[in-house]
Amino acid sequence: MSLTPEQVQIVRSTVPVLQQHGNAITKTFYATLLKEVPDLRNVFNHANQANDHQAQALAGALYAYASHIDDLGALSPAVEKICQKHASLYIQPDHYKVVGEYLLRAMGEVLGSALTPEVLEAWGAAYWQLANLMITREEKLFEHTHGWTDWRDFRIAEKVKESDEITSFYLTPVDGQKLPAFLPGQYISVLTDVPKLRYLQSRQYSLSDAPKPDCYRVSIKKDTGLSTTQPEAEAHPGYISNIMHDKKKVGDVVKVSHPAGEFFLDPAQDRDAQTPVVLISAGVGVTPMIAILNTLIGRDSKQRISFIHGARSTSSQAFGKHIRETVASHPNVTGSIFIKNPNTDTDVEGLDYKYKSRVTLDMLDSEKDLCLDNPKTKYFVCGPDSFMGAMSKGLQALGVEEERIQMEMFGTGEIPRS
Repeated sequence: MSLTPEQVQIVRSTVPVLQQHGNAITKTFYATLLKEVPDLRNVFNHANQANDHQAQALAGALYAYASHIDDLGALSPAVEKICQKHASLYIQPDHYKVVGEYLLRAMGEVLGSALTPEVLEAWGAAYWQLANLMITREEKLFEHTHGWTDWRDFRIAEKVKESDEITSFYLTPVDGQKLPAFLPGQYISVLTDVPKLRYLQSRQYSLSDAPKPDCYRVSIKKDTGLSTTQPEAEAHPGYISNIMHDKKKVGDVVKVSHPAGEFFLDPAQDRDAQTPVVLISAGVGVTPMIAILNTLIGRDSKQRISFIHGARSTSSQAFGKHIRETVASHPNVTGSIFIKNPNTDTDVEGLDYKYKSRVTLDMLDSEKDLCLDNPKTKYFVCGPDSFMGAMSKGLQALGVEEERIQMEMFGTGEIPRS
């Protein structure tokens, strides 16, 4: 359904209203939807409902959409991110019908008489304009899943402790069928039963190794300050990850979705030996970087690869030994490890870490570490939101164009406000 010019103007005129009442609308929407359609509790992230992150994200999305109603191209990256996540959760067209009904209903409940028939009709058309765009894109994504169009049972074949906080889970398909390859940097969704909540919950975890035909590896961080027995634990973003650590054992079965995500390196396109790759991460943001590194090394890539990583301590840093061994055995790979609080009794500067600091671009060699001498260099950044913002800003200040910087934004998948 295309909007008329008049409807475009009406939707744009609601921007101030959404700025003032957007959160009230989306909170009403989720509360009513999940009360009256409880099966959708198996789809939505409970923690993001409890802490209002999901409502805030949707409010921001509505605001951005209304602001760009006649320039949807500006929202393309954010829409692609949402479509990728929807595909990984197997969102279906019927879900859009339910969401549209309850969203317009919530607008009416919050805005009252201000939601005139003309405004309601315009927003109905606007909703379906975006919904149809997303449904079409998600159908295209499903076409590339090799027939894997629903949750699939995987067994936890092995759990390997990578650091004090991060454990790798090796997942093998129960049906024994060969696994499709993925693009390093992408994620899978893991769906598991949570008896305390009385419904299923899914979380997205980056794949942390090169593609293999019989196993996927994800490396999950445990929030060491959280106990799953605490009454407020269910609202914590790390609740399901801690359940994976504490409750899930080797041999247990979880459900897994086909790999997805718009953050990746495509080895088929990015194999030019003259195109350096710089991988910058902090904390558990190391996981997709290891997948990219291992994929390139496995393909015997001759590209310059710079691996830059920061951790709070060497004990919390995952894959430290693997990174050191890779750097030592591959002359095209350099490593720069930042440790904020090294152990002065056991950690050796120059071996266990290079810098006693947070990741700081100014401390790195502009050519050897950041590859600023090559205008083709591609940069991949993953870590906490504040970290990624600082790295992107710092790289652009050094002359790197924004389009050469890819960032993996975890979380609710919202369209950012202008």
